[in-house]
Amino acid sequence: MRPCLTLVRYANSLRPNCRLNVSSELCRTRKATSRTVCSETRKRWIKPAGFDTGIKTFNSLTKQKEPLLLAREGIATWYSCGPTVYDDSHLGHACSYVRFDILQRILSRLFGINVTHVMVITDIDDKIIKRGLEASAFQLIYFLFLCSPQENISPFVIARMYEEEFKKDMLALKVLPPFAYMRVTENIPGIVAFIERIIRNGHAYTTGQGDVYFDTQSIGSRYGKLVNLSGAGELGEPGGGAKKDLRDFALWKASKPLEPYWESPWGRGRPGWHIECSTIASSVFGSQLDIHSGGIDLAFPHHENEIAQCEAYHKCDQWGNYFLHSGHLHLKGSTEKMSKSLRNYITIKDFLKSYTANEFRLFCLLTKYRSAIDYSAASMNEAQSTLASLSAFMHSTQAYIQGHLQCQPVQEAFLWERLAATRANVRAGLADDFDTPKVMDAIMSLVHHSNCQLQPVSKADGISRSPAVFGAVLSYISNFMDVLGVDLLDRKESHAADSSGILHNVVEQLVRFRSEVRNFTLSVEDRSPQDLQASASPQRQKPRPDRAPLLQACDALRKDLMPLGVQIR
Repeated sequence: MRPCLTLVRYANSLRPNCRLNVSSELCRTRKATSRTVCSETRKRWIKPAGFDTGIKTFNSLTKQKEPLLLAREGIATWYSCGPTVYDDSHLGHACSYVRFDILQRILSRLFGINVTHVMVITDIDDKIIKRGLEASAFQLIYFLFLCSPQENISPFVIARMYEEEFKKDMLALKVLPPFAYMRVTENIPGIVAFIERIIRNGHAYTTGQGDVYFDTQSIGSRYGKLVNLSGAGELGEPGGGAKKDLRDFALWKASKPLEPYWESPWGRGRPGWHIECSTIASSVFGSQLDIHSGGIDLAFPHHENEIAQCEAYHKCDQWGNYFLHSGHLHLKGSTEKMSKSLRNYITIKDFLKSYTANEFRLFCLLTKYRSAIDYSAASMNEAQSTLASLSAFMHSTQAYIQGHLQCQPVQEAFLWERLAATRANVRAGLADDFDTPKVMDAIMSLVHHSNCQLQPVSKADGISRSPAVFGAVLSYISNFMDVLGVDLLDRKESHAADSSGILHNVVEQLVRFRSEVRNFTLSVEDRSPQDLQASASPQRQKPRPDRAPLLQACDALRKDLMPLGVQIR
């Protein structure tokens, strides 16, 4: 067999991280086109050259944890697939976006890495077009108010409308926006140019109908870096007899009646699904990307096809160095992922009517980001309970620091040791593939040991206090949870925060008044020195009987405030 001479000649001109390793044993001649192609090239992951972050992360390219190495020190280039904006986002989407938001927050705020994140908005797609053709003005009158009942809705209007709804949902979930949202429809010229170069490089072909397909056979077994494609030809996209191989996928689709279109060298049409991400990611980050993220359902065909397109375009052996995938969200008792097509979804808006963004973040933190996760009332109760424990600890600690809570002597040295151990365990857990369940266990253990030291006493005369160590513990936990996007104070938007602050001050004054009344009630009768000397043995002093109703009223107030969320300790 002859070696792939053409590939060998240009291999030496490529950059080190984009070198093709070709040998005569790895090549074959494809009879159908009488041209030589590489049937096998180096498929294993190439450890990138760069700066070690000290983090190991599970890489879908290798199916194991790998050291996270970045091309530039302190900077991570990150691309993620955004939504196809034809309907409201659901909880399955939210789970993926929140999980990766947590990872990015950890990288940037705990490991000092500047995450440069770009997300694509798919605003032209079969589903969007179908929605536009089917939707009448009556169905969307709430949003539009402009169309007559006979008109169909423009897919561009639908896309803009749901894009804004998506951004509102992400804001409500406290997901940090990328530094740039990129729309497909605003990058059509770049997509056309990207396809032209893939064709020139010998990895795509046109049809008589004006379609352009990627030629998967042209890259041999390099197609299938994320999944094992042996015998998976039936997984290919539809294309009829125009395709050379069942696995070939569309780069450009010829326009059909009533569909939007753009001009191209192959006629009027629009981009295929996968080409948009390859083009946009390459236009921003070039021929090398540090991290690519998305739901596990996107690994094939979407991410697999992105890899094929980018490596064909850039003529490199490895375009994306790390592919991170989040697990599916399931309804409890179901093995199926939450999706619109299965009609088993809960919209983010409906979810936030019953739960808060903080509770959902705790729900996500209690499982590994790449694990499947069951959504149920029980799992949300666990998240609520964890958040309530953290909030209660914060309030108790603040009360102790401020002198409102009197406690037994504290084992201060023990708490300092627990705090130091927790800090070390948290960092180690996050460096080990962002193991948030392990990290939350460490945080809750610190809360438990701290609570054990907060043993209230009725009188604190002569008891030493240790506010500094509790201040350090409280500061660490509060700051760490803030890094993860969890607000233990559950602060609302600014207009609500003012009202909340006023209410907080009112409650403080009420509690102060109750404390003064209770202290007065518990005070003992004045006794003369002669009575004290005549007493043979010390007797327990009791409050005056006529003040007992005041004490009962104080206890009743404490009990009445508890259902309103005010706990007096």
